[in-house]
Amino acid sequence: MNITELEIGDVVYAAKDITDDGSMPDCSEGQVLASSGSRGVIVMKGHIEETPQQAVFLVRFEDESLTLGRPIGCWAEDLSIDRQ
Repeated sequence: MNITELEIGDVVYAAKDITDDGSMPDCSEGQVLASSGSRGVIVMKGHIEETPQQAVFLVRFEDESLTLGRPIGCWAEDLSIDRQ
């Protein structure tokens, strides 16, 4: 299965450390938002208006206590369907 075929509610994993690019409120640029291998769930899926072929996902990743965190915007290459 291809990442772009996934839908809301599907489980994914962070393919690498996902860091803040400076767009997350109350975070520092470069701060790790989801560590590589973290499990998450897709809560929204869309695309960039200027490039409709570029999928973007909002994912809520679990923290150490298995609590879902706030949604994080991710590109397909940030995600994996298999735990790393």
